[in-house]
Amino acid sequence: MAHARISMYLPPDINPTQAAIAYGCRALPKLNEELQSEDLLTRQKALMALCDLMHDPEYVYEAINIGCLESLKGLLKDIDDVVRIKATEVLNIMATHNVGRDGFLENDIIYSLSFLLNDPHPICRKNLHKAYKQLAQLPSELQIVATELHTEDDGCDALKAVDPLFALRPLPTHIHHLEGAQGIVSSGLIPSLVWKLQKEEEVIQELILDTLAHCLQEDATEALGSQVVLFLKQKLLSSNEMIRSKAAYTLMAVSIPLEGKNQVWRNGVIPILVHLLKDKAEEVQASAAAALMYATVTTEGKYAALDVDAISPLLDLLCSPMHKVRLNATKALTMLAEAPEGRKFLQSHLHVFHFLRGEPNKALQQAARIALKVIEWKP
Repeated sequence: MAHARISMYLPPDINPTQAAIAYGCRALPKLNEELQSEDLLTRQKALMALCDLMHDPEYVYEAINIGCLESLKGLLKDIDDVVRIKATEVLNIMATHNVGRDGFLENDIIYSLSFLLNDPHPICRKNLHKAYKQLAQLPSELQIVATELHTEDDGCDALKAVDPLFALRPLPTHIHHLEGAQGIVSSGLIPSLVWKLQKEEEVIQELILDTLAHCLQEDATEALGSQVVLFLKQKLLSSNEMIRSKAAYTLMAVSIPLEGKNQVWRNGVIPILVHLLKDKAEEVQASAAAALMYATVTTEGKYAALDVDAISPLLDLLCSPMHKVRLNATKALTMLAEAPEGRKFLQSHLHVFHFLRGEPNKALQQAARIALKVIEWKP
C-alpha cells in the first residue's frame, strides 16, 4: 500500500534565495512592499528577484511608477552589506535602460548613490560607478538632433556656420547637452570622482574615467580646480593600456576649455601624449592624438608639441589600419600646420593627405581637405 510522504527537497524550479514573484500586475507592488520589510531575509530575497526583473525595460518603467526607486534609496543606507550590494546592482541594471536613467534624474538617485563612494565593499562601489557611467551617457533631445545633423551634409553646413571648426572636432564636443552628465556635475560629485582616481582599484578607475570623460565635456571647471590634469598625467604612465587610453581621452575633454588647454601645456602633459602616439595599443594612439588635437589649439601647445617632434609619429599614424587613429592624427597635424614650422615640415608630405582624400569615410575626406588647405596656405 502506498504511503503519502513529503519530500525534504525543494521543487526543482524554486530558488530559495529569491522571493516568490506574484502573478501578473501584482508582481512589482508585492516586491516593493517586501523591500520595505523589517525582516532582513525578506529584503534580500526581494532584491534578488528585482535583479532578474529589471532586465526588462517594461518592468523598469512600472517599478519607477510604483515607487521602487524610493524604496531602493532607503536600502542604500541599510546596515547589511548584502542589501547595499544588491540595491546598487538593481540600480546598475536599471541604468542600462533609458527609462531607468530618466528615473534616476527625476528621483535624485545620483545624490543618494554618492553616500556609497566610500563603502567598504568594492562590489558595492563598482556597481555605483557602473550606474554613474551609464547615466553620464544619457543624451538630451539636443544631442539627438545634433547627432542626426552630423550625419547629413546639410546639417554639417548648418553647424559649421555656427562653429567654423566643426570639421576639426570630434562629434561629442558639438553635442549641446549630455543630460545625465549634467546631473552628475550639478550634484557636485566631480571633485570626489577626481580624488577617487588615486585610491580605487584599476577596474573602478576605468569606470571613473569613462564617467569623467562625458561629464567634463559639459563642464570641466570643478575638475580643473581639483588638479585633474596632474592626476590624469599619472594615469597616462599606467601599465594598464585601458587606463592609459581612457586617461588620454579624458584629457581631450579637459582640453576643451581654454584653461584646460593651458593646464595641459603648463604641467608637461604634451610630451607624454606624444610618447603615447607610439604605444602598441591602437586605442591609446587614437586617444593621445585626440587629446593633442585639442591641446595644440593654443600657440603654446603647438610649440610644446613641435619641440618634442610630434609631427613624425603623427605622420606614421596616418597609415594605421584603424580609422579613428587616422582621423585624429589628421586633425592633430592640421593644428600643428598652423605654426609656420609645422606647415613647412608638412609641405613635403602633401601626397599623404591627397591619398586620404580618397578614403571612403566622409569625415576623413573632409579632415584631409582642410589639412591640405592649411598646409598649402601662403601668407
